[in-house]
Amino acid sequence: MLVRIPLCAMLAAVALVPAAPSRSQTPAGKAPGAAPVAVPAAEKDLRVQVLLDRSGFSVGEIDGNAGSNTSRAMAAYEKQRVGGAAVAQAGLRALTADTAPTLVDYTITAEDVKGPFVKVPQDMMAKAKLATLGYASMAEKLGERFHASPALIKRLNPGKRLDRAGETIRVPNVRTAIAAKAAKVVVDQSDGSVSALDAQGSVLARYPATMGSEHDPLPLGTWKVTGVTHDPPFNYNPDLFWDAKAAHSKAKIPAGPNNPVGVVWIDLSKEHYGIHGTPEPAQIGKTESHGCIRLTNWDAAELAKMVSPGVVAVLQD
Repeated sequence: MLVRIPLCAMLAAVALVPAAPSRSQTPAGKAPGAAPVAVPAAEKDLRVQVLLDRSGFSVGEIDGNAGSNTSRAMAAYEKQRVGGAAVAQAGLRALTADTAPTLVDYTITAEDVKGPFVKVPQDMMAKAKLATLGYASMAEKLGERFHASPALIKRLNPGKRLDRAGETIRVPNVRTAIAAKAAKVVVDQSDGSVSALDAQGSVLARYPATMGSEHDPLPLGTWKVTGVTHDPPFNYNPDLFWDAKAAHSKAKIPAGPNNPVGVVWIDLSKEHYGIHGTPEPAQIGKTESHGCIRLTNWDAAELAKMVSPGVVAVLQD
């Protein structure tokens, strides 16, 4: 009988190492300014998304539009932080106790614009020919740094040159790294989320996720984190995937943020399965996966710092 191995199982055979110690995610270059910004009523959804992100209840890619990831993050925030939505607007009132500005200044550095930037092809065989799968543009790079869609970064900065060092732009005022360590990770298929819990069962952080499909269902059960690999390459074997093109052959896909598993792989004791990043953050929580659990690159990188080998991972429906 042919056993179907999920797409993410083809992670290159690299040594698994413990997660790196927590450190601030404040970007290099000029630190974001602290001056408050008046947010028009039309931008209220953007403020809610930023405040949820700052609270550790990620909405995935911040785009200024209320959607399913935002509503699920708010519901989870209300349940964990204000005991459920028993009182109308209770969650919003709790969130707005954080009076930090929605947007802050960031000055683009020479290091930011140095690249390399890559025109990323869709075809796996074409990707295999590249030296790296880096960012396609400065808008994409800035979007990942500030947890935002490239379109939002551009909209917030009309007339600005995103590829010019010294340019000061407006960006979402997102969270810095969560320093706490997780005692358990819960992957919940019912609301499409991954949560990091402390030893008392409190939620340290919650992330929207894409997990499983009809072809490669989520492997329910209790597993453990066995290690973390940063910037992993990816071994692609089309024979193992139901949607592979007939002309494809085995190939090693280079590392980079646009690699199929993104910037980090959190390996699980369930063979061939892990939690990892993605080159398509806008699709998180919106599409199916090839069995594994996908987060945005920034959420996956943050979770990787919170876990270590031996941490329990519960996959539930």
